[in-house]
Amino acid sequence: MVERDDGRILVTGALGQIGTDLVQSLREIYGSEMVIASDIREKPGHPCIINGQYTNLDVLDKDRISKIIRDFNIKIIYHLAAILSARGEENPDLCELINVEGTRNIFDAAREFDLRVFAPSSIAVFGPDAPKKAPQLTPLNPTTKYGMTKVDCEILGMIYFEKYGVDIRGIRYPGLISWKSPVSGGTTDYAVDIFHAALSDESKYECFLSAETRLPMMYMDDAIRATISLMDAPINSLSSARCGYNISGLSFTPKELVFEINKKLPNFICEYNPDIRQKYANSWPDSIDDEFSRNDWGWKPEFDLETIVNEMITNLKKS
Repeated sequence: MVERDDGRILVTGALGQIGTDLVQSLREIYGSEMVIASDIREKPGHPCIINGQYTNLDVLDKDRISKIIRDFNIKIIYHLAAILSARGEENPDLCELINVEGTRNIFDAAREFDLRVFAPSSIAVFGPDAPKKAPQLTPLNPTTKYGMTKVDCEILGMIYFEKYGVDIRGIRYPGLISWKSPVSGGTTDYAVDIFHAALSDESKYECFLSAETRLPMMYMDDAIRATISLMDAPINSLSSARCGYNISGLSFTPKELVFEINKKLPNFICEYNPDIRQKYANSWPDSIDDEFSRNDWGWKPEFDLETIVNEMITNLKKS
């Protein structure tokens, strides 16, 4: 366990897909009492609540944010509270409100209390005009409301860093795969749902993307390790990508994922019935150039597709 003498860590949106894993990892490193989980409402029995300190937080409530920072002596915020891609398109006004104004509130608090902030971005910042292997530096013209809010927050983060000196850092997450927590309304959710379906009695899944849709993906363990590594990196090692680093794990199609699952579960059947999420996926790159992350803070993924499938099936069978 690592001792912290500079205050506690607050995680917003802690009961979501990323937050569930991140809080557990941070508590293992720093101790349960040093990591405060928060979300807009409680989920009884959630591990982030029963295994450490938890408090309700609506990120639109500026006074509540300030009170939590003072009461718990917060020095670092991992700001994960957000409306994700598919849900964001269903309710674009709420997506704008939570993702941009909520983030602005966190940045304002960080400016006032001199905090370091992690504010995640997404591959959704890329639009159909981006190269299929998306570089770090390329025009960002997303066609989804969710992607637009993430571009806005990257820009906002750079403004707060350059104008006010607020230490804001971010990663453009690809699709994330985890067995520990339910999905949260993203376009890449199929890559988690499919494992639950494969292990069900019916062992059948209807995929909402086409069989050949190739997207950048990452196992959650890699994503959490990248997140903490970026936040631990010396500030002078970070470049202009600081608010939205590309990170790459692997890219695969639903068909390729099914092929790997069938090695373990040969009776599993997947059918394809693309819905509106296919349109969102089509606007994104199919792979990511993460040279900046590798050079600036030593990023390197560890999980390939075969390992991910083995991990997901093994752990879901136990849970």
